[in-house]
Amino acid sequence: MTSLTFADLKVRPETVEALEQVGIISPFPIQEATLPLALAGNDLIGQAKTGTGKTLGFGIPMVDRVVGPMDDGWSTHPAPGMPQALAVVPTRELCIQVAEDLTVAGKNRNVRVLAVYGGRAFEPQIDSLKRGVEIVVGTPGRLLDLSRQGHLNLGYVRILVLDEADKMLDLGFLPDVERLLSQVPAGRQMMLFSATMPGEVITLARKFMDQPTHIRAQDPDDHGKTVAAVEQHVFRAHAMDKIEMLARIMQSEGRGPSIVFCRTKRTAQKVSDELVERGFASGSVHGDLGQGAREQAIRAFRNGKIDILVATDVAARGIDIEGVTHVINFQCPEDENAYLHRTGRTGRAGATGIAITFVDWDDVPRWNAISRALELPLADPPETYSSSAHLYSQLRIPEGVNGILPKQSRTHMGLKAERVEDLGETGKKHPKDSSMKPKTKGHDANRGKKPAKAEKSEQSESKKTDVKKSDRSRQRTRKGV
Repeated sequence: MTSLTFADLKVRPETVEALEQVGIISPFPIQEATLPLALAGNDLIGQAKTGTGKTLGFGIPMVDRVVGPMDDGWSTHPAPGMPQALAVVPTRELCIQVAEDLTVAGKNRNVRVLAVYGGRAFEPQIDSLKRGVEIVVGTPGRLLDLSRQGHLNLGYVRILVLDEADKMLDLGFLPDVERLLSQVPAGRQMMLFSATMPGEVITLARKFMDQPTHIRAQDPDDHGKTVAAVEQHVFRAHAMDKIEMLARIMQSEGRGPSIVFCRTKRTAQKVSDELVERGFASGSVHGDLGQGAREQAIRAFRNGKIDILVATDVAARGIDIEGVTHVINFQCPEDENAYLHRTGRTGRAGATGIAITFVDWDDVPRWNAISRALELPLADPPETYSSSAHLYSQLRIPEGVNGILPKQSRTHMGLKAERVEDLGETGKKHPKDSSMKPKTKGHDANRGKKPAKAEKSEQSESKKTDVKKSDRSRQRTRKGV
């Protein structure tokens, strides 16, 4: 970080004070580069590595430029309580994180920030919009749902942000984003932030932005494509030995909160379950879980009740938790962008971290392509087993450690110690209040799915109804009706 402070960059005193209260005093390079332009209302594209402070790079201008209930201009605002700023993000987890960061920055002016995303009931979000908000952070699908239902008015938005635009491209959200952009006034400020910048995202920027300034920022001492503060290890591992390797790594010296990434939902759940059986405090986050269970796991991880979170890439963009020391790629990432965003969960905000990747024999060509793209000296990883001496020495695993966590080391309360919040999740029945079920089917591709049993039961009931209708029809035919 630089010797500058946010006050030197002309950030509002109330915002500076709110950030100082949580220990944020000096800006990171991306913030130092973007804040002067963003606070002046200019369009810009901010590009920096994951974990280097992009959120406050757009969050501070959003908070500072809206008119809040405590501000002098509130009484003369044309539509007080209507959203003045909108941040569009690709995943629920990122939505929650961004909204929390903006709430912290704007608390001294009582700037109201609302997170809207799928998996939660519509009614609380609608009620918040009716009471009035200054900033909305949301996923594309839920934003469109609320807009189509007439609950979200984007006609007074002055500041629009697209965060992690490359992930929205990967998830197929760019058409939805364009629909949202068409509802926002033409004269608004637009900022686009992401770690990577594919061609389709650049095309979107050219179409909707007004002469944007493209800012690429990095620490002067960090010249690689990955974050220099992250120590990286890659091992060629046998599928049957991975869980044993992981369990031993989880007992290495200095190991703190850790995130394990898997490519599939089934693997993520299996790995988490096996770690729990071995005595570790683990939870999982993946698409087969309801939103309540996903948020339960992240809260338990944040609150220290579990110290291992096993996740699919759905969580890679939204988990910003201080003190994550280890990121383990249990399965090789799909490409270099996935690798950057996974490993970006550690070594954040100037801290150090360790990234470990397991590569199956079949995935060696894929890993070598990632290594070349990121200019890493880690091609052709060494064949490694849970008993390999170099695994112990490189990762500082004490001698004599096996795959079971000793009972005296089981100090965390576990996932069950964290309460599951009743979110009135979409797709679930609420017998006490039938109004909780939304009338409009959700559009968000990131929304929770019904359990397989529920789907089977629903299909079964449909078949029974068809049979009954057919029986009645035959009876009427016999009677000459």
